[in-house]
Amino acid sequence: MEHPYGWWSLLPPVTAIVLAVMTRRAALSLLAGVFCGALLTERGDLTAALYDLCEVHLWPTLTDPGKLRVYSFTLLMGALIGVLTASGGMQGFVRLIAPLARTRRGGQLTTWGLGLAIFFDDYANTLLLGGTLRPVCDRLRISREKLAYLVDSTAAPVAGISLLSTWVAVELDYLHEGIAAVGSASGLSAFDLFVASIPYRFYVLGALLLIPVIAWSGRDFGPMLAAERRALAARDDEGAEASGGAAPGREAHWLTAVAPILLTLSVVLVLMYVTGRQALQAGAEVGGAEPPLRAIFGAARSSLALQYGALAGLLLAGGLCLACRLLRWDEVVRASGQGALVVLPAIAILWTASALSRLTGGKSVTGESSLTAEHVETYAFQRHRLYTGDFLARLLHDPRQEADGAAESQRRQSTLRWLPTIVFVLASAVSFCTGTSYGTMGLLTPLTISLTYTLLAAGGGPVSPADPLLLATVGSVLAGAVFGDHCSPISDTTILSAQASQCDVIGHTVTQLPYALTVAVVAVLCGTWPAGWGWPVTLLLPLQAAALVAIVWLAGRRVEPASSTDRSE
Repeated sequence: MEHPYGWWSLLPPVTAIVLAVMTRRAALSLLAGVFCGALLTERGDLTAALYDLCEVHLWPTLTDPGKLRVYSFTLLMGALIGVLTASGGMQGFVRLIAPLARTRRGGQLTTWGLGLAIFFDDYANTLLLGGTLRPVCDRLRISREKLAYLVDSTAAPVAGISLLSTWVAVELDYLHEGIAAVGSASGLSAFDLFVASIPYRFYVLGALLLIPVIAWSGRDFGPMLAAERRALAARDDEGAEASGGAAPGREAHWLTAVAPILLTLSVVLVLMYVTGRQALQAGAEVGGAEPPLRAIFGAARSSLALQYGALAGLLLAGGLCLACRLLRWDEVVRASGQGALVVLPAIAILWTASALSRLTGGKSVTGESSLTAEHVETYAFQRHRLYTGDFLARLLHDPRQEADGAAESQRRQSTLRWLPTIVFVLASAVSFCTGTSYGTMGLLTPLTISLTYTLLAAGGGPVSPADPLLLATVGSVLAGAVFGDHCSPISDTTILSAQASQCDVIGHTVTQLPYALTVAVVAVLCGTWPAGWGWPVTLLLPLQAAALVAIVWLAGRRVEPASSTDRSE
């Protein structure tokens, strides 16, 4: 069946991205992209498009229970950071970690290390680190753009490869779908594929490696270099004013900041365990074997856990302020409100970005998908959906070609050699245009496993679950989804990273883009491409690390004089 919109399905996300770059107004640009898509689905009928904009796209996205919990979590985290800052607890925490972050190098490495420690969810990672470490980076004259980059480049990559995270269930579920498409006789295991593909997620591993390389070298390049030099040249009092800190001279004990944050993390982990265990028990026989932790965390209701974790942290922060007489009740309320107001723009952008993501997807207003195993590409919801990702996926694999069954051996070998690279580029494009790594993985992972397995099996003989080409292609989907997400100004994690760091969304995107592109090019040249030709991953990973170090050394320039790089602030 022909795609109902073809290349026109790319118009709404491209419109939103171009307008966001030109106007630097992300929410309005996203809204324009949604309206553009509504005009497409309504064949130019302005009245019907306005109705769809409000009733089909914006309102259902706003009232979606999962999205409401994300909005609530974002507001509560903003209020929590506001109370911690106003009480002086944040200043106490800054003083606590000061021995680890006495220099710009130490500050960046500390941010990176804490980002690795908060491995269970990308949203929690982003909001906690951005709000908590902003005063530290301001004191060390690390730009807000650099902080947003540090936060964004650890959040999704860490959660994506962690065995205990909110991502693992989603990734395993998509792998299960792909394995189901080729049949149980294939001998493939979703969890084994997940673990074995981690070394082949070249972009993800490169993004995590580039941060300490840049921090240790003291070098930057591109727009980030200019942003860092501006921050370094700024006066100390300007940095303090920009951080929105507490009143001068107010500094509480570090426990008033650390205790609420630890409680937030603890409640999140406990609720994830409880809800995940309940979900697994509901679908299993009574008295069955105890499920592993990875399965429990994978089945957890992460948005519920995040919401109540942030609420518990806010209540404890307010209670400590009142008990220790750091703030009066009216000051706690005012600080909470001011902190929540800071993240309101992020919620507006998340709302419109989610609406655009749904518009470009393939699900009905109620969340039902038309791309089921029995009814693939029926485009049942084309009245309100553009199926942008499906169109991009067809560029990789046309089912009609497979039905012909006329692929020669040479063509099959050539396709297999280039498949990891093609899949990586395609996943990046889908994620960039739709602003969602989850949606990209959901669309491409089953298709990629089925296509790769079919091509390998056509050569005769059984397909090994540890086949490097299979693992490299699966890793390319999961890594490409993260890369496109990092580059897209309409991505939720891009938006949250910028807002948590109080940095302009487009400024964050522009400064992070050269770093993400650098890692992606290295991931292709030293990863997906040679992997397709049979190079072992044990050789490719050191080669990729050496290439990143060489690029930073040759292309990067010192932000500050060499004599002051290690100077204590």
